[in-house]
Amino acid sequence: MRLGSGSLWIAALLLWCAALASAAGAIYAKHRSRELFVQLEALHRQRDNLEIEWGRLQLEQSTWSAHAFVERVATTRLKMAAPDPKGIQVVLP
Repeated sequence: MRLGSGSLWIAALLLWCAALASAAGAIYAKHRSRELFVQLEALHRQRDNLEIEWGRLQLEQSTWSAHAFVERVATTRLKMAAPDPKGIQVVLP
């Protein structure tokens, strides 16, 4: 069976359309992968910033619970004072 010139043109046209569609698909896939890479990098920066903030919050929490800080707040804000050791009486049961 022999292909005529009309069939040859149709086959060439279909091959050209397939090549064009393949090129468009490759361009779209590359563009989409770049978009996703940019999003991934933004998420990495956000994660790093959140880790820094978490570390700062942990430092602040440890500062708030430090003995010296609690004692300073008790004396300045609450006007508390340590009792005189001579005035302390121990009561035994």
